[in-house]
Amino acid sequence: MFSNFYTQQRIKKRDLLRDNGANPYANNVERTLKNAAFLEKYAYLLADTDSEAHTTGQESPSQPTESIVGRVRFIRLMGKACFMKIQDESGILQAYVSKNDIGETFEIVKKILEVGDIVNVSGYAFVTKTGELSIHALSCQILTKSIVPLPEKFHGLSDIELRYRQRYVDLIVNEEVKKTFELRSKIISCVRRFFEQKEFLEVETPMLHPIPGGANARPFITHHNALKVDRYLRIAPELYLKRLIVGGFEAIFELNRNFRNEGMDHSHNPEFTMIEFYWAYKTYKDLICLTQELFKFILDELKLPSTLEHNGQCIDFTHFTILTYTQALEEIGGIPKAIIEDKNKLLQFLQEKHLQIESNAPYGKLLAEAFDECVEHKLINPTFIVEYPIEISPLARRNDQNPNIADRFELFIGGKEIANGFSELNDPLDQFERFKEQVKAKEAGDEEAQYMDEDYVWALAYGMPPTAGEGIGIDRLVMLLSDAKSIKDVILFPALKPN
Repeated sequence: MFSNFYTQQRIKKRDLLRDNGANPYANNVERTLKNAAFLEKYAYLLADTDSEAHTTGQESPSQPTESIVGRVRFIRLMGKACFMKIQDESGILQAYVSKNDIGETFEIVKKILEVGDIVNVSGYAFVTKTGELSIHALSCQILTKSIVPLPEKFHGLSDIELRYRQRYVDLIVNEEVKKTFELRSKIISCVRRFFEQKEFLEVETPMLHPIPGGANARPFITHHNALKVDRYLRIAPELYLKRLIVGGFEAIFELNRNFRNEGMDHSHNPEFTMIEFYWAYKTYKDLICLTQELFKFILDELKLPSTLEHNGQCIDFTHFTILTYTQALEEIGGIPKAIIEDKNKLLQFLQEKHLQIESNAPYGKLLAEAFDECVEHKLINPTFIVEYPIEISPLARRNDQNPNIADRFELFIGGKEIANGFSELNDPLDQFERFKEQVKAKEAGDEEAQYMDEDYVWALAYGMPPTAGEGIGIDRLVMLLSDAKSIKDVILFPALKPN
């Protein structure tokens, strides 16, 4: 495993460190400031023209001794002294190390210290002759000896798979990658804070389900040895969250991990993060307003502009459009109304586009195929699509005026679905019949159709108040706000084919 020539050389230096009485994996860390805090605290020295004399090894000035830690990213030896760049999570700080100051320890620095090692440097602040605020070392200790050298370059298309597989290296050498994941953390924090301020209660529901449900997707299957039964990694927490609404909670949310055993592309990963929230005594129209509030809250909290660039396209968050499903097919997709309203003509239209469509597919499924093919990728600015076909909305409430459509919406931004919400179906008999239709579809070969969940129907039979629920994909939200081109760029350890 460690047969590489350069790795072997570093292992020898690690052993040499031990021979000199030092632990190459020391744990006696002292730090008084992070690098960014050091630079901020002593920024006033940049106006001191006399500070450049400090590079000569004169007595330390009145500044207190500080201690910093981090990974060495650069070393430049100059006889009996050296400069090094030290990186911690807050940024990079330059250190000046001289034999005059640290004595015989300098020989260890000179012979053993390399780029990639983690060090603890103590000293005082000063400004170099070139005008860079730095730390003048009075001591320098190797805390961790790196035995694998950092790559000189770790970016570009040729290395993209390696970056995903070795995210730890990617984070060390690519500052922009680290900033993306810092932004992700802030976005999640904003989302949680928004719902807490709206008096939603955060809850947790099972990740191992006896029956997969809450969305149309193929599940991952595992086995519970103690119970001697198969279990499914959850594809959505929806049915459990709505059980809690039955139980009396009126506003709840869960930031959850979901698992779907399906294909991977730039916007799909089999393991992904969502927030799902449910609001009793509200409708999907209330959720549309709430979702717009959420976006404004995130942009304001993160001080992001209301107009963002994403994949080379300008997205304006100051205006959200609402279109019906059929309006979108006609106005955005360019499909004539005569084709949209005729199942046979629509089937022919899709077949002419060389889509693999079953001739007995329900009308709603055909509409969905047409939408995916002709509309979705064109929805760049924030657009709520409403009045979904009931056949593709097995958990949504039927519209009172038109039983063929659901009181449902999806939000599309940047050509991708970001959110899905609806007024919840709370009629247990209607839900039971729709589950039976899903079972028929599964028996006919639809692997993504839902299972029958009699316990959930039984829960509805106790009475669920009128409720609206929504799910928002966190990964896609981060992609949008960080201008990432692939979902792999916003997941620390994405799913990859075996190497």
